[in-house]
Amino acid sequence: MSFEAITMISQAEETARKECLQAAANARAAEEKALEEGKNSVAAAVARAREEIQNKQAELEAEAHARAKVLEEETEKQKAAMRAGAEKKLDAAAMLIVERIVNS
Repeated sequence: MSFEAITMISQAEETARKECLQAAANARAAEEKALEEGKNSVAAAVARAREEIQNKQAELEAEAHARAKVLEEETEKQKAAMRAGAEKKLDAAAMLIVERIVNS
């Protein structure tokens, strides 16, 4: 084998070794980039989920307050009706007591 052939083979081997190292470095860089993008994607999804949860919670709290207000109004109406009925009965009871006192 001639010296030139050996030199060409050595250069080809060196070139191949450098290309392998470069390919490995490129692969590591691509892997790191993919991992970083994945982390960013997960972080963005978590942020969106938290925002949706906060929005839904605020919506449900507003709905609960509205329902509580309606129940409060209904309770006040019932209380007023019960009080009016009790006052009518109180008047009737007072009249009955007065009538019995007068008639006795």
